[in-house]
Amino acid sequence: MKRTHAGLLLVCGLMGGSPARACGACGCTLNSDWSSQGHAVGPGLRFDLRYDYFSQDQLRRGTRSVDRASFGLPAEEEVQEKTLNRNLTLTLDVSPGPDWGLTVLVPAYDRYHATVAEGDVDPSMSQITGLGDIRVLGRYQGFSEEHAFGVQLGLKLPTGGFHQTFGAGAQAGQPLDRGLQMGTGTTDLLIGAYAFGDLTQTWGVFAQVLVQKPLGEREGFKPGDGLNASGGVRYTGFRGITPHLQLNLRAEGRESGPQADAANSGATLVYLSPGVTLDLGRALQVYAFAQVPVAQRVTGLQLEPRWSMSLGLHWSL
Repeated sequence: MKRTHAGLLLVCGLMGGSPARACGACGCTLNSDWSSQGHAVGPGLRFDLRYDYFSQDQLRRGTRSVDRASFGLPAEEEVQEKTLNRNLTLTLDVSPGPDWGLTVLVPAYDRYHATVAEGDVDPSMSQITGLGDIRVLGRYQGFSEEHAFGVQLGLKLPTGGFHQTFGAGAQAGQPLDRGLQMGTGTTDLLIGAYAFGDLTQTWGVFAQVLVQKPLGEREGFKPGDGLNASGGVRYTGFRGITPHLQLNLRAEGRESGPQADAANSGATLVYLSPGVTLDLGRALQVYAFAQVPVAQRVTGLQLEPRWSMSLGLHWSL
């Protein structure tokens, strides 16, 4: 298999709900899944550091945006204003040989949120930072000599905190929505499969599906099941620069439990993701990606981003 330049798989994180309901169905984070695109076929150690920026400021119901001015205050339901996300993700990928590999992703979040809770007139704000839920994902791709097809199995661990509160405003001191916490509090099973290859000497293609299923609830909250599906193409005819284009789908079920906001959780989202990878040397690449929604359907009233941006460095040893 021809060596490929890595692109980017967009994976949306699960969002939930709790007292002072403030749910955004899916603020998308980016997972640099190098193995699914053929970059991690051989043995070695790889590091990735990625910065993600996205602002969830569009209020949506079903498939349409909602004008906040149409709500009179106090309202009978929460009217969210904004969730600003600035995140870092460190990824360690190790392959002892061409058949097996292990990926560990460690996220850190910086999240600002503003909302007007049900029955309030004044907004409530929070600013939280911290470690998120770590993911450990193993893979096997020894089904053929080309190693062009693989399966994945792993866990999302409950390493992120989930007891943060509003810092200012009418709901100061009250718990944040579980979907705005650093973590869900649950251990989730991850099962996936991927395939990649070359359409021509200069065009490559990949596809991946990843299912996320919580194994239980935590303190009255269980996130919904999640499905991520992505496909993409890249052009390798330029020296040192590789354009990419991906289509990414995220479907998530409703959350459950006493701390859940089932009426305002669950969504199906489709994004178009153009990007580029630049070679800075034999072992170092820098990449930049944008993400824009092409189809959105949410349950209830939720916040969604109009666009997102990611920048990263990838280093191979």
